[in-house]
Amino acid sequence: MSESSAEVVGSATAAVASAAAAAGGWRRTTGLAGAAIGVLAAGAAAGVAIERMTVGRGMRRRARLALDSTGPYGTLRGTPGKAYADDGTELYYEVDDVEPEGGPAPRRRRLFGRKAPLPVTVVFSHGYCLNQDSWHFQRAALRGVVRTVHWDQRSHGRSGHGAAQVQDGVPVTIDQLGQDLKAVIDAAAPDGPIVLVGHSMGGMTMMALAAQFPELIRDRVVATALVGTSSGRLGEVNFGLPVAGVNAVRRVLPGVLKALGQQAELVEKGRRATAELFAGIIKRYSFASRDVDPAVERFAERMIEGTPIDVVAEFYPAFTDHDKTEALGLFKEMPVLVLAGVQDLVTPSEHSEAIADLLPEAELVLVPDAGHLVMLEHPEVVTDRLADLLTRAGAVPAGATVGGYGSTSSTAQPG
Repeated sequence: MSESSAEVVGSATAAVASAAAAAGGWRRTTGLAGAAIGVLAAGAAAGVAIERMTVGRGMRRRARLALDSTGPYGTLRGTPGKAYADDGTELYYEVDDVEPEGGPAPRRRRLFGRKAPLPVTVVFSHGYCLNQDSWHFQRAALRGVVRTVHWDQRSHGRSGHGAAQVQDGVPVTIDQLGQDLKAVIDAAAPDGPIVLVGHSMGGMTMMALAAQFPELIRDRVVATALVGTSSGRLGEVNFGLPVAGVNAVRRVLPGVLKALGQQAELVEKGRRATAELFAGIIKRYSFASRDVDPAVERFAERMIEGTPIDVVAEFYPAFTDHDKTEALGLFKEMPVLVLAGVQDLVTPSEHSEAIADLLPEAELVLVPDAGHLVMLEHPEVVTDRLADLLTRAGAVPAGATVGGYGSTSSTAQPG
């Protein structure tokens, strides 16, 4: 690591250390935190260091503020609603309904025949440290074409902090997230056919839903899209690190996150102080291509930065225990899309290939030059394949036009 890179990693460690010192006897944990941050940041820090040498701090700050104020991403809003989990957690969702051409049709008296079939509802579930806005491009493309529901998982976005976690200290589980998704479906789409779409943790949530409510999958789900997700064995992921680095992270990260979560207020101050370093880490683990619109990069940063450190710590252990391989069999009798970025370091594309092996009729799409946030990095690919899935499931007419998804290229205009 260069001297400048070391300075960047050192600044992150120092910020966490200063917060810990203010809290009192937390020195040992601070040392572990510094080690973990140093290992994770090694690849990202070099690029950040070069930027620090070539672009002034004030200019970088002004650029971030400009992107925050003008970026159109995450601005789409629908009809708000609230569902309630079994432990009382408030779950926020929004619905985008389809308006018939020319506006709402007048009420007509039905004399003969059966009622018109209920419209298909597409339910989008987001990933860890994100929120419903992570589907911005797909939401924009499908508006007016199909009814969609976008929700924030517990403790993320506009949903409430998990009541069981706050009041009783109950660990978060993927099974709990599956129950949360059932509560959202009951509130936002109680009848009619459903298409489930999930990214990363959202895909795992769908698998947990299937494991606990198989009758819902058999009776109402007509298609499924699993994007950058995994059915298990996440404890084996190496995050693109060498063996020694992986072993160090696995050994100390769970304890470090737990300790950081217990000092959330102090850690958030250190997090803000080292925002530039963490921006580099976020970019490394979110995107693979170099030509990503800076406004999209900043949009991803804002979502991840907006997830409190205690929530990050709360959810992390749940992934090691996640194993829903058997539940995948419930998706065999329907159209399925399995899609992943080839260079995803968080849920490697091999995990998507393993899912597709268990669902031999599924369409497997591996996107070159794409990382974990493939739906933001290459929205045109994700939206195109999703539109095809919806057509195969009968959710949209074959002649429907699905567009406006835009591109994340730095030379393109936001869509």
